[in-house]
Amino acid sequence: MTKFMDVHHGMVGITDQQFHQAHAADLAIQGDEGVTFEHAWADPEAGIVYCLSEAPDADAVQRVHQRAGHPADEIHRVPLSL
Repeated sequence: MTKFMDVHHGMVGITDQQFHQAHAADLAIQGDEGVTFEHAWADPEAGIVYCLSEAPDADAVQRVHQRAGHPADEIHRVPLSL
């Protein structure tokens, strides 16, 4: 399994409740695609949300986000970490 960092733009003003609901939607279906979302961050002022996951590939990550109603704008493979 590989780690991925995905980015969602256009989330200006996202509230804590909306952020939690979106993440919960991902968690509810992540197993269908073999994805494990590990952490998420949001910057409501910049309108950016970041999600760290472990998945078989970037397409699996995108399928989860699409089904949950918030497709990622970018998905980056993270092969190295400290």
